[in-house]
Amino acid sequence: MRAQASGGEEGPSMRTQLTSVLQDQQWPKPKPGSWKPPQPAPDGLPPVISRIDTQEKVVFLTIDDGYEYDPEFVNLVRKERVPIMTYLTTRYVKGQGQYFWAMRNAGSVMENHTVNHLNMALQPPEKQKREICEASDTIAQQYGRRPEIFRPPFGSMNETTRRMAKECGIKSIMLWSAEFYNGTTGPGVGFNGFARGDGGKGFKPGDIVLMHYRKGLAEQFKTILGWIQQQGFKTAAVENYLPKSLGGNAPDKPPASPAKP
Repeated sequence: MRAQASGGEEGPSMRTQLTSVLQDQQWPKPKPGSWKPPQPAPDGLPPVISRIDTQEKVVFLTIDDGYEYDPEFVNLVRKERVPIMTYLTTRYVKGQGQYFWAMRNAGSVMENHTVNHLNMALQPPEKQKREICEASDTIAQQYGRRPEIFRPPFGSMNETTRRMAKECGIKSIMLWSAEFYNGTTGPGVGFNGFARGDGGKGFKPGDIVLMHYRKGLAEQFKTILGWIQQQGFKTAAVENYLPKSLGGNAPDKPPASPAKP
């Protein structure tokens, strides 16, 4: 699901529009005892995570690089204080450095989505490694933190992908349990449709939702925030539900729920 690549900054006013949104954000942590952190894989390779086991009615919004960038979206994320996780395809970072600095400082973590958005399962080991390692190198240089979470383009991967990801410093691989086909048409759900991987309807606690950076993202984002609110859910920062050993912020042994009096 690709859009046309942006040729550079969105005109001379881009920097002016984004300067005001450079602000660090911190997000609420989960309540003790309300969730079970994902576990390391038995084989020692990065585990594959597609949802979070939680009792809270929270969902996690993750946005892949769709190669079109809506300046108003950054303002919306900051104004509404919505936690998101961004997966960057670094071929398209050049010329968009200020945009993603603004996203970073609005509170989005920058994680790895390869250099060229290739189907990883079809690539030989060394090419997979280059795609992951070089993307991590670029993100570390641009944004001051080396990615520890990887999302394979199209969700396509194999055991080689996990091995190469580990060699590049990746601690976990994040897929998704539901997708909002923002700005495009999804199979069986139409334009701006929503679909669950399990075939169900609506949100479930701990859903990891996939979206893309596309033209009109601000309005599309308002749409999904409305759906989330209507169903009695709220957004949360997925990194706060991942242990540090898997690339998140949570302790590897989270505190137990408080004892009842």
